[in-house]
Amino acid sequence: MKNKTTFWSLTVAVAGFLFGFDTVVISGANEPIKQLWETSPLFHGTFIMSMALWGTVFGALFGGIPADKFGRKKMLFWIGILFLLSALGSALAMDKYSFSFFRFIGGLGVGASSVVAPMYISEISSAKNRGKLVALYQFNIVFGIMLAYFSNLWLKGFDGANDWRWMLGVEVVPAVIYCVLVLGVPKSPRWLALKKGDDDEALSVLKLTHTNEDATKKLAEIKEEINVLEKKTKTVFSKKYSFPLMLAFFVAFFNQLSGINFLLYYAPEIFGRAGIENPFLASVYVGLANLIFTIVGMSLIDKFGRRQLLVIGSIGYIISLSVVAWAFKTEADAVILLSFIIIFVASHAIGQGAIIWVFISEIFPNKVRAMGNSFGCGTHWVFAAIITLVTPLFLDEKEGIFNDNPWPIFAFFAGMMVLQLLFALFIMPETKGMSLEELSKKLIRDEK
Repeated sequence: MKNKTTFWSLTVAVAGFLFGFDTVVISGANEPIKQLWETSPLFHGTFIMSMALWGTVFGALFGGIPADKFGRKKMLFWIGILFLLSALGSALAMDKYSFSFFRFIGGLGVGASSVVAPMYISEISSAKNRGKLVALYQFNIVFGIMLAYFSNLWLKGFDGANDWRWMLGVEVVPAVIYCVLVLGVPKSPRWLALKKGDDDEALSVLKLTHTNEDATKKLAEIKEEINVLEKKTKTVFSKKYSFPLMLAFFVAFFNQLSGINFLLYYAPEIFGRAGIENPFLASVYVGLANLIFTIVGMSLIDKFGRRQLLVIGSIGYIISLSVVAWAFKTEADAVILLSFIIIFVASHAIGQGAIIWVFISEIFPNKVRAMGNSFGCGTHWVFAAIITLVTPLFLDEKEGIFNDNPWPIFAFFAGMMVLQLLFALFIMPETKGMSLEELSKKLIRDEK
């Protein structure tokens, strides 16, 4: 029974691999496209680099609607189709406008994936193993990131001026594999009970992962929560959901104000500015560190809990980002700068990287989980898009505001992580070891 849950969770988490690969593979095409189509810093930031992220915003904000109407499983399949279309279209694009369009399509897949995949996994797993199973999604994200960096390094010089097309097009292979695999997972029992009203099928799915007695008890628990919430306001933006909404917002907000996507999307350019001889190889080191420490975070999330990992990660962020800012400002040795960037990535992997998708997917009750996830993930991607859009205005070597030295950017991110540490210490609740229905009772406040 446990093995079935793990296998289904791992299958769905492959959407995270496509997410990671799709979002970061653009780093290898950044400079070639800039030269090929002679894009301005404003156009390059708005369309080439951040168009996928604006698609991600739409995918995250609205992905919960079809997931509620048609089911988590069907939505997961169509997410794979979006990744497939994006990879093909981006690789074959003949101009900067068609390229931007297909990157937007991929962004829709990323955004919807960030909502639906963690939600599905949280709905089929138990309180005891929910953290590490949902964290499989994050593991696959960083695995995809690492392979994207490695693939870019391997394909550089493969076909001359068309290297970037191969870098983007190779994603077709995992997209096809994912689409086939996801057809074999069952429907979410909580979706079946809540949205379809099909208690019999919900019970049959629960029996695949529970004993008959436990499956019956779990269905009764799900139905009890549904019946309680049915009598109250239905929208996720009602007053009683204000606390989980606030939690989702700040976890997502601080995730992006750490600067993690700024580093991942512009890694080769940042390393080049630091004087590192082989920026693509340095990016592979970053990807490896991200993967290794994500595994560490996965092993700790159900032991230490979400809150404790965020505290640990925040301290690591503050130290590493401060040293990186100092290293850029004083033009310190490139080895020092690369070392502390790796520490920064490790801090993210253990902290925000490990907990964000788990935490957002578990703090909303069954009835509004899809819309709550969309809100939290949408917040995450809005700030990711904004940061990616404005980065060329700050980082561009010719016209950027900090074109001489980007140290103020890292200093700003370090300051934001001080605020995240305060949030984790004084506001964020612990959610480990509690069922989704128990968390609903803990976090939802009755309207007076």
